[in-house]
Amino acid sequence: MAVSTRTDEEIQRDVLEELKWDTTVRPNEVGVSVKDGIVTLTGWVDSYLKKIHAEEAAHRVRGVKAVVNDIEVRLPSAAERTDQDLAAAALRALEWDAAIPSGAVTLTVSKGWVTLKGEVEYAFQKRDAERAVQRLTGVRGVTNLIVVKQGRLARDGAILRRETGGGGRHLVRSRRYRGREPYRGLAHPVMLAAWLASRSLDPVEDMSASQ
Repeated sequence: MAVSTRTDEEIQRDVLEELKWDTTVRPNEVGVSVKDGIVTLTGWVDSYLKKIHAEEAAHRVRGVKAVVNDIEVRLPSAAERTDQDLAAAALRALEWDAAIPSGAVTLTVSKGWVTLKGEVEYAFQKRDAERAVQRLTGVRGVTNLIVVKQGRLARDGAILRRETGGGGRHLVRSRRYRGREPYRGLAHPVMLAAWLASRSLDPVEDMSASQ
């Protein structure tokens, strides 16, 4: 089967169009150039969140191989805050996020740039920590150095998951309940693992079960 290759001009046009659909970014704030499928974003915005939204918009376009985000964040005077104030706000944001274990993440703030460190069980917790701070007023950038523990599911054993038609129903067999416990809406393996962990359930090694 032949694979169609998109031209740089087509990709540039679609990235610009994608940016128009993002209400947080103004069309005249971001410049877009493309070479060999690599998109470079330039210009300046008044918040770090806008910079991230522009980057995500570019990645959504078919044919984009990579994105170089050279957008500059220029905070308005009303958004300026001291590193101490920003650190306090970031700590509160992490504490309020129920998905992030207490004390698992530490942070450092330097001239508005937040660096996150620590160790978490699941990748979604790493993403949540970054999202929690990147939307804060006064943030100029975020470096996420949080480490996700490897092999958690392999160590704990396999998770039984079974989908049936229509309802998205899954069955979990646990040693604690010595049976099957149905639940809904947690189709993703990572979400399933988090659901089990929140209830202190031990997944069984047997991957087969009858309804």
